Amino acid sequence: MKRALTSLAGLITRFFILWIVLFSAMAFFLPSAFRDLGFLIVPMLAGIMFAMGITLRTDDFRRVFSRPLEIFTGIFAQYAVMPLLGFLLAGAFGASPLIAAGVVIVGSCPGGTASNVITYLARGDLALSVTLTSVSTLLCPFLLPAFMYVYAGRWIEVPVTDLFISALQIVLLPVLVGVAMRKLVGKKSEILLPFLPSVSSVMIAVVIGIIVALNAESIKTVGTAVVLIVIIHNALGLACGYLIAKGLGFGENSARAISVEVGMQNSGLAAALSHMHFGYLSALPAALFSIWHNISGAVVAWLWRNRESNG
Repeated sequence: MKRALTSLAGLITRFFILWIVLFSAMAFFLPSAFRDLGFLIVPMLAGIMFAMGITLRTDDFRRVFSRPLEIFTGIFAQYAVMPLLGFLLAGAFGASPLIAAGVVIVGSCPGGTASNVITYLARGDLALSVTLTSVSTLLCPFLLPAFMYVYAGRWIEVPVTDLFISALQIVLLPVLVGVAMRKLVGKKSEILLPFLPSVSSVMIAVVIGIIVALNAESIKTVGTAVVLIVIIHNALGLACGYLIAKGLGFGENSARAISVEVGMQNSGLAAALSHMHFGYLSALPAALFSIWHNISGAVVAWLWRNRESNG
């Protein structure tokens, strides 16, 4: 029974992109089935962060001291490049204030757990990727409100304190509770580990589906421009992360990890915070980013693996 459940969980995680696309398609064509589920967005995101906390180990944080330059570079690239790119792209495309705020909040979020999967598939440095995701997530409550104030403040009023409190509640607190639970329960928590990625995958797909349903009509009118912003934002993030790492002389595996970490955001978190503080329209960039960055990440991973096998 356990083996069957583990296999099922593995299949769910492996086809993560498919679930996002399917839920998004259903939500777009049958929005009434998802619109009343908006109350689930925040608790589901907290659940995902809690699951992430359970998977973390002490070694994930020790690497901060054993590989400080790589960690600092990855975090710097994450938080210096993506918020600025979001700001510039929103301005260049003349996005409406709410859409612009949504683009900036996507750029101001930490890397998501999907980046760890893509890094693994790309044969990048998985340990580095996990550490970067962990550290950037812990810094999120402090840095995200600041970047929103600096970049999005020119378009809308940014509730900095409320953003900070929400990020603490949705991100930092669940992660720390997860870490503490793993410490308290010990090896017994390892029983859950094989199933957490699949549960998180389903919850992310549901969250994105809800956001798509709430924006079904808006997608028809502003969807094309937002899709272009999302594609360029993601592509530039991947490229900048890789080039910065290579420019500093890091190895290929580290460069791949940093590239993926910078280019792939925790778009579920962006969707939740946007929906909470700026309205459902501002969550549209996050919903589209979630779909696209998993597709582009899978393509990049395939290209890197193919280049390696042919080399």
